Amino acid sequence: MSTITVTTWSLRQTSPADLRPARGPVAGVRIVRAEVPSPEFSRFLYTAVGGDVRWTDRLGLGYEQWAALLAAPGVETWVAYENGTPAGYAELAAGADGAVEIVYFGLLPAFRGRRIGGHLLTCATARAWDLGERWPELSATRTVWLHTCSKDGPHAMGNYLRRGFTVFDTTVEREPDVLSPGPWPGALSRPLSQP
Repeated sequence: MSTITVTTWSLRQTSPADLRPARGPVAGVRIVRAEVPSPEFSRFLYTAVGGDVRWTDRLGLGYEQWAALLAAPGVETWVAYENGTPAGYAELAAGADGAVEIVYFGLLPAFRGRRIGGHLLTCATARAWDLGERWPELSATRTVWLHTCSKDGPHAMGNYLRRGFTVFDTTVEREPDVLSPGPWPGALSRPLSQP
């Protein structure tokens, strides 16, 4: 199996004041919390968003494993919709000592480059900062962090930096060159027809 070199950057904010909001999105975009944990919906979002950027770490999980991850205290899924169609999502997870990770973040390929990503990241980061208000059994948020890598889209790092995240760690590793199947074969190359 061939391998590729992957650089991973960890980024963080240490205060809600670090967040620099994006301009508002195009008309018809809403960000909504998926309040009922749904392994089927979360797996759809994961494969649809991560298929072309090689997200594979959760592909082998069974239904019960997905359900357990989503039901953990402090785990939230925030979904961007454009005119009722899922366009992307962010998954938040509370960790120890008030650290909240934006575990997954991204847009379906057809919705990239349409001013949705900055708005979604702004909303997800703000929800990470006030996560403790919705989960009183958890510590108040003290830091919000995420990671991105050289496999991600070309605008990912710029979006994170423009929203006020700063790099605090960088690693370089070799890993198998595996492409996620996406939601189904051929789905990644189909353009979205515009209204």
